[in-house]
Amino acid sequence: MTHFSRSFSIEGRQIGPQHQPYVIAELSGNHQGDLAQALKLIDAAKNAGADAIKIQTYTADTITLDHDGPEFLINGGLWQGRTLHDLYQEAHTPWAWHPRLFEYAREREITLFSSPFDPSAVALLEDLACPAYKIASFEINDIGLIKTAASTGKPLIISTGLATLDEIEEAVQAVQDAGGKQLALLHCISGYPTPIEDCNLRTIADLHKRFGLPVGLSDHTSDNLASVTSVAMGASIIEKHFVLDRNDGSVDAAFSLEPNEFKYMVQDAKRAYLAMGQAGYDIKPSEAGGRDFRRSLYVSKHIAKGECFSADNLRSVRPGLGLHTRNLPTILGRKASQDIAFGTPLSAHHVQDFEEVSK
Repeated sequence: MTHFSRSFSIEGRQIGPQHQPYVIAELSGNHQGDLAQALKLIDAAKNAGADAIKIQTYTADTITLDHDGPEFLINGGLWQGRTLHDLYQEAHTPWAWHPRLFEYAREREITLFSSPFDPSAVALLEDLACPAYKIASFEINDIGLIKTAASTGKPLIISTGLATLDEIEEAVQAVQDAGGKQLALLHCISGYPTPIEDCNLRTIADLHKRFGLPVGLSDHTSDNLASVTSVAMGASIIEKHFVLDRNDGSVDAAFSLEPNEFKYMVQDAKRAYLAMGQAGYDIKPSEAGGRDFRRSLYVSKHIAKGECFSADNLRSVRPGLGLHTRNLPTILGRKASQDIAFGTPLSAHHVQDFEEVSK
């Protein structure tokens, strides 16, 4: 997919394989319908080290129908027995809050962007200068929505939960068709919460190989292990739900991190990125001088001139100031050219008729 940038930026923060992971705190409905709590979540996410905060822009009526038929009822899981309309009515972020949320995030100098769920949401967010858009997993098959968001020219992030490879390809093509050039994909398992054994984090590297795009993880597990591990698989973005108190009854609390947990996740993800480094075999600064303590050939007993070298008087030991150990078989049985004291690092001139073995 050469049409797309291999990295891009959101409000000046570079995102891609050559940059620290971009960590997004997903607020979702964890504000519990309270604007003051939403603002506290922004504060807490900023203090925890998040690069960005993401909200969701929908109303119950823009995302579903107010219907209690069986197909509109949730069967199993955290929200068993609730209608979709009722759940989304509780979880939505009121549109009237949006100007204040964007304003406050700018005051706190942290990026805020959103997941729109229909074209009217994109229009609202455009009026608020939303810097990027996220397409949720359940909307990856809404080609019209994807094209609407992509046509803004803003960076677009798409979660791939529940999608087949063909559906992911169709969504990527829709972005391209709409003129989008800045796209990232998030590997995602849409289980709430996601069991660790379902994460399949190797998919991150596979998505990157297939599409050549920045790839990340939208993590719905109950802790930070998958998020930190994803960095080792090449994740450029981590999205994790965020809550002030997991016991406060917030709608997504079961798979959200509290501020201190989120802070440690951010720190560990960045350390994991540093640990990945680059493939290479040069001696690192922290290894300086270490080669001197590797093995080499040392005289382990006093040797008289003319005496033969043997396993009894010549050994491979640390440190590494003597001849290379590859020379030992060639030296054994040869004669010493001079007296050699115990503990002497063996040199070529100590051995009669000897030529050092090179690699």
